[in-house]
Amino acid sequence: MKCLLKFAIITVGFLFLLLNFSPAFGKESDVNSQEILKKHKIDRAHVSIEIRNDKKIVDSINSKTLKVPASVSKILTTYGILQRLPLGHRFRTELLYDNENIYIKGGGDPSFVSEKMWFLVNEFVRSKIFSVKDIIIDDSIFDQVRFDPSRENVRVDRAYDSPVGGLSFNWNSINIFVRPAESIGEKAMVYLDPESDYYQLVNQTKTVSKAIKKDLSVSISNSQKIITVTGEVSKSALEKPIYKSIDDPGIWSGNQLKSFLKQRGISVQGKVRRGEIPSKAVVVAVSESKSLAEILADMNKFSNNYVAEMLTKSLAAQEMKSGATLKKGVELIRQEIEQLGLTSKDFIIENPSGLTPDNRLSAAAGNEILSALKKDFRTYSLVLESLPIAGIDGTLKKRMKGPVTQGWVRGKTGYLDTVVSLAGYAGRKNGEVYTYTFLYNGPRDESIVREAFDQILLSLLQ
Repeated sequence: MKCLLKFAIITVGFLFLLLNFSPAFGKESDVNSQEILKKHKIDRAHVSIEIRNDKKIVDSINSKTLKVPASVSKILTTYGILQRLPLGHRFRTELLYDNENIYIKGGGDPSFVSEKMWFLVNEFVRSKIFSVKDIIIDDSIFDQVRFDPSRENVRVDRAYDSPVGGLSFNWNSINIFVRPAESIGEKAMVYLDPESDYYQLVNQTKTVSKAIKKDLSVSISNSQKIITVTGEVSKSALEKPIYKSIDDPGIWSGNQLKSFLKQRGISVQGKVRRGEIPSKAVVVAVSESKSLAEILADMNKFSNNYVAEMLTKSLAAQEMKSGATLKKGVELIRQEIEQLGLTSKDFIIENPSGLTPDNRLSAAAGNEILSALKKDFRTYSLVLESLPIAGIDGTLKKRMKGPVTQGWVRGKTGYLDTVVSLAGYAGRKNGEVYTYTFLYNGPRDESIVREAFDQILLSLLQ
């Protein structure tokens, strides 16, 4: 009888251990980042990695070592924004009129796009005014620095390197759509969106039936206001969008307002220029931005550098009446992160978008910030919603599509030359949520490093 009782106790104890340490409940010892790095021939000296389950460290390699984080820097920016701006905050763009001129006043809205411009114009149309003298721009809420020195010092005309301004429109970029003509030998059909006379279009394309000998190319001259499209387009090709950045956000916005007014039968007799708004000018329409949650998603889902810098200058604008600077906004982000007990030994932030090799972050510091966001009930859902979802959307749409990771990993990606990064949250069906920060600085091909990071998360969750 005693033997049976002893056997029963041992059996119950074994089952207890089995249940509590089975993979379904998170066998953390299976996570071995070092083996995965070795398999992908990645030097461990080139990484800073940490995975946490609340305060418990699950896996760690050089977690206190500072690395260039690239666009994972936007996690820091997200934290500063959510600490400084109220949840219901919306940016305002105002249209004013003084019986002669029309004024448009920017409020730093990074989400001011064509739909919002149409709203302002349609409000003004009901005033039954069919002619105005000048369109006067007030973008004084921010300084006039378009490309902050904290960015990389080489400019490109791609939309991800758009300038910043207190009055901005359509992400400060123009869309060029190219599709084949109906007949072989004709120029391809090229459309600018939004349409206006701000840029002259030069179409030097040709629709061909056979193999393309000259690739499609789009160049933009912001000094001459010319967009040139060259090359060949296959008759069977689908429409191709190309996005180019503009140079002066305020004047660009004012000219788009002029075009939108014209389409509604309102002529502008004079110029589009900058100026002050007189006291006699009356507000005739106000456009409010998208919610802060939606704007953060714009920033994080597709790693939008323009939005990151616009939001950071908006932080500065909370303390500066005009001429808000990126430097001041970054200082406020830094102050908020330091409240977590982190110092320059843990992070360095010079630019909020991460479009610089001067930012620094350790994996341990990244997880401290992610953990702080996770603990704040008011904002955690906003952060989760803003991050790309593995296998679903954003910059993670094509990654981690397997059943163990798809939908169960959310993270901010980062990439610069010699830099690959990923940081965010990984969840399990039993409710466990991990924070993770993976930073790589080295010569290994980016695709190999990304695959290694994905494999680490897979090993964590399976």
